[in-house]
Amino acid sequence: MISKKTSFSQYIITILQKIEDSILIGLLLSMIFMAVLQIVLRNLFDSGILWGDELIRVLVLWIGLIGAMVASRNNHHISIDVISRYLPDQIKEQTTFIIYIFTALVCAVMAYFSLKFVMMERQDGLMAFTNIPAWICESIIPVAFAIISLRYIFFSFTCLLKRFKRIPQ
Repeated sequence: MISKKTSFSQYIITILQKIEDSILIGLLLSMIFMAVLQIVLRNLFDSGILWGDELIRVLVLWIGLIGAMVASRNNHHISIDVISRYLPDQIKEQTTFIIYIFTALVCAVMAYFSLKFVMMERQDGLMAFTNIPAWICESIIPVAFAIISLRYIFFSFTCLLKRFKRIPQ
């Protein structure tokens, strides 16, 4: 139930974050299970699942990109923070805004070109393993970069709103 202190939009965001976390945990557990199963089958029974290694590679891709999405929702991306420690607060706010915009643009470009790549893979009709097309396995790439880009656009707008609220009228 939505409490009086929590807005509907915050409630939806919380649900989406829990879904994101659940998918990440599910994929990680699946990858660990498949890796352990492959090790047991190879060492004890001298066999294995033919498509198991390919599935693990795909799961690593998905876990990495969904993990990046999770990190971006709290602005915990990798950054080199040597110079900004010594900047005055006003300049630090401006550089933070520029970094947010730059990150959003780079991720948007990555989303665009990875979408083109996935569409080409779909046209080629390549199979990843068993009867699963390669483009399905790669579809997380444009989705993840688009979500990360949208989050950093939101961060940049939030940064601007904070800036305008502090300007004396």
